[in-house]
Amino acid sequence: MRNVKGVILCGGQGKRLRPLTFYFQKTMIPVGTKQKPLLEYVVRLLRHHGIRDIVMLVDYKAEQIENYFGDGSRFGVRIKCLRDDPRFKGNAGALYNALVKGYVSTSETLLIYYGDILSNIDISELLVFHRKQKAAATLALSTKYHVDVGVAEVEGDVVVELREKPPLGRPVTIGILALEGDRLPLVREILDKKGVADIMGDLIPLLIERGEVVAAYLTDAFWYDVGSTEKYERLNHEKVDELLGFLFEDSS
Repeated sequence: MRNVKGVILCGGQGKRLRPLTFYFQKTMIPVGTKQKPLLEYVVRLLRHHGIRDIVMLVDYKAEQIENYFGDGSRFGVRIKCLRDDPRFKGNAGALYNALVKGYVSTSETLLIYYGDILSNIDISELLVFHRKQKAAATLALSTKYHVDVGVAEVEGDVVVELREKPPLGRPVTIGILALEGDRLPLVREILDKKGVADIMGDLIPLLIERGEVVAAYLTDAFWYDVGSTEKYERLNHEKVDELLGFLFEDSS
């Protein structure tokens, strides 16, 4: 994938996954019947779509990631790990740190992937769409999100309809996006103002506020947030094999 660099966010402590994350980096928890690390699925998905240069933004239990993936050669990619700098707080701060340290550049398109997300999204199609839209950023948005509670329709004091865990009916972010590297200097402004910078909470809203094109890539692809103990316990490992097993057959 020409002039595209993969950036995986994998520095968080994974507090919602405790007690597992007292022992594991959250992106290294075993997934599927083969019990491969979650992060390996992400790396293999990027490789499947031609992204061979990957930066991993690491911090908590970084050694587990560094020792397992090394330079990426055994996965057919080139991996560099960069530890978070406490001067640049938040996940957008970690991106800015990568810019400052030369791990990414303003001339690259960044495919940013939150490391606790499993998906079979068509990254190639997302990037083609991103460039066609000439967007500053493109968010992958799922059209299939179901709320986790029952929703009641009420008239006066009477429930007239009850739907258990219905579709939300609006697109939701899934922790995958494309971002033009030349927008990263904006993070400095956010850090100077707030002391911490978040991608979805600060950077993307700032782009929208300034009239930049933030495109919406709507997808019905499988995605699963493995970011809590409850979600991990509910994960269907056989379904993971069914939907993502092709990544372990890919030898391209």
